[in-house]
Amino acid sequence: MGKVYLIGAGPGAADLITVRGARLLGEAEVVLHDALVSPEMLEWCPQARLVEVGKRCGKRSTAQLFINRQIVDLARKHERVVRLKGGDPMLFGRADEELQALEEAGIAYEIVPGITAALAAASAIARPLTKRGVSRSVAFATQAKAPDTIDVEADVKADTLVYYMGRDQAAAIASQLIAHGKPASTPAWVVEAATTAHQRSRQFTLRQMAAGEAAAWIDPQHPSLLMIGEALGGRASGVAEDDLQESERHPRAA
Repeated sequence: MGKVYLIGAGPGAADLITVRGARLLGEAEVVLHDALVSPEMLEWCPQARLVEVGKRCGKRSTAQLFINRQIVDLARKHERVVRLKGGDPMLFGRADEELQALEEAGIAYEIVPGITAALAAASAIARPLTKRGVSRSVAFATQAKAPDTIDVEADVKADTLVYYMGRDQAAAIASQLIAHGKPASTPAWVVEAATTAHQRSRQFTLRQMAAGEAAAWIDPQHPSLLMIGEALGGRASGVAEDDLQESERHPRAA
């Protein structure tokens, strides 16, 4: 029996994979990779046999049960097998199903984390997901499997919201958030293809998103995130009072 490595490829740019992830790719015999993994990322493993098992919204995709069987079968034939996932394997990546298949087959595995798209998108627009006095909680959510039953009752409790795979439900999500008490003036960003050559972003208000302006702007050819919350607005102005008091109590040595 070989060993399987579930590796997070990160948000898109080939040099944002972890050092450990890149090293293991360079040692792999077989790499099963998502559709969103870039060709540049696969340059880390020129020696490996490549198997695409990706899923793209609205396009023909590989069934998850078949992916599970492939991973197990390949691990019985090869010493080092990599399952390369976009972003982080443990966030919206169906890792639990693949790990269950490996455990039932008695195959050893290791998980190598990656930078998830929400963190990359926050850096892309230079806006923090948390901000002192404004946002102390963040929720990562998806409505991809329930397009006809948008339900944001639990989501609205978080200060900052990031919706993965929410492109087609952008207007409905925004309308529901407003209906559940989120101010219509709340900043609402769309970030596409973060860290790649196709990266672009635009800020709306929740009211504009509910009116369909964000959906009209989004390019369906690229993955996108919806990012909503006051922390994603403008910079805080002035020096915080407690910072000022602290500097007065502890002035720097001359």
